[in-house]
Amino acid sequence: MDELRILVPNGMLGYGFPIADFEQGLALNPHAIVVDSGSTDSGPQKLAMGETTCPPAAYKKELAILVKAALQHKIPLIVSSAGGDGTNQHVDLLAELVNEIATENGLHFKMATIYSDIPKEQVKAALQAHEITAMKNVPPLTEPEIDAATVITAQMGCEPYLNLLKLGKERPDIIIGGRTYDPAPTAALGIYYGFDEALAWHMGKIIECGAICCVPATKTVLGRLRKNDFSIEPMNPMSFAKPHTVAAHTMYEKSSAFHLPGPGGILELSDAVFTAESDRVAAVAGSKFKKDTTYRIKLEGAKVVGYRAITVLGLRDPLLIAQMDAVLAAVLEQTKNELPEEYNQSQVCLHPYGKNAIMKTLEPQAEDIGHEVCVIAEVTAPTQELALLVTNRIRTTLLHYGYPGRKATSGNVAMPFTPLEIPLGKVCQFNVYHLMTLTNPVEQFPVKQYEVNKK
Repeated sequence: MDELRILVPNGMLGYGFPIADFEQGLALNPHAIVVDSGSTDSGPQKLAMGETTCPPAAYKKELAILVKAALQHKIPLIVSSAGGDGTNQHVDLLAELVNEIATENGLHFKMATIYSDIPKEQVKAALQAHEITAMKNVPPLTEPEIDAATVITAQMGCEPYLNLLKLGKERPDIIIGGRTYDPAPTAALGIYYGFDEALAWHMGKIIECGAICCVPATKTVLGRLRKNDFSIEPMNPMSFAKPHTVAAHTMYEKSSAFHLPGPGGILELSDAVFTAESDRVAAVAGSKFKKDTTYRIKLEGAKVVGYRAITVLGLRDPLLIAQMDAVLAAVLEQTKNELPEEYNQSQVCLHPYGKNAIMKTLEPQAEDIGHEVCVIAEVTAPTQELALLVTNRIRTTLLHYGYPGRKATSGNVAMPFTPLEIPLGKVCQFNVYHLMTLTNPVEQFPVKQYEVNKK
């Protein structure tokens, strides 16, 4: 094979994609369809509570298109990090949706599921054996935190996928994988077909997000892996993959532009070269892959830490906005004095949108407050009732607070929502975000293989 073509319909299963762009990609005869389904971007809630990133109906709608296309073109479909967090629960959910699609459409095929949950006893044993290290800015792992996590899963590398691809005639048509290092399925395909693993890993890093590396950002992308380079082409004819946009996406979600660590090794990009193959296609060469002497996987776990409530408040009085920091500090101090026990059990955060609410102390721009500000008061407490109580007291205190220069005696703020204090339910926190040494990157991740709608 001189060229391996991998079609990615979108950067996240369930986010939608234009059918015309996907069909354009199919017309170029890809050798596989790969789509990622997971991320920790939206926080620990999914992992701790067993929630999915998208509604199951969104997954089913897209899987129906992808499964039919893969079977029609006789190419594998690989879905990784099922459901968002990639736990065993969500692997089984997506497998169930695929089974429903097969039944409803009279389809017959082979499917494999790969599971990534790690038993807590194994994690504890690794901790006692000093085989677990913390990621940067993460505290050391302890047994109580292992117990507190609702589930612990791990980012698998390319090995479990590669092992399935090597099955020849028994190779599954559809693979649903648990939590996966995003580029791993593409890397597995590239390695299986004999291409340079560094280029395979690097192409996987780019195309797993679909065509957001293009301008304008679109959904569907085709990656072409060759002997000495790879290319990126968006399937939307009005979108362009440029050398600088593909290079920029290499740095996406990474702390280094040159060293990208993952399971089994580090992608070294100091010598990577980005060029224009045409006005719409960018090519990349010069990537290198340095294998680690110790194979490590990243563990992910989350726990429930309390309950959250918020209130949304609009400020427009220029006199109040001019002294907003002092007023908000005084409101919190008064709330603490009136509810000392309840306040001390709570975590209180004020988010003044319109004044450094996003970047906070990292904001590089000079202070420039507009004519109106939205303040969101967020309270986390051991119970929902307590969170609502403290949130209510912050709201009512600010509503009638007598700040210097105040002329009117009516309310100081506008409140766009009822209930005025909004209960948000359980609050979750990542508490396992550590590296664990592994001896066998295939056996660690169990596989089930079966025929769907077996004749």
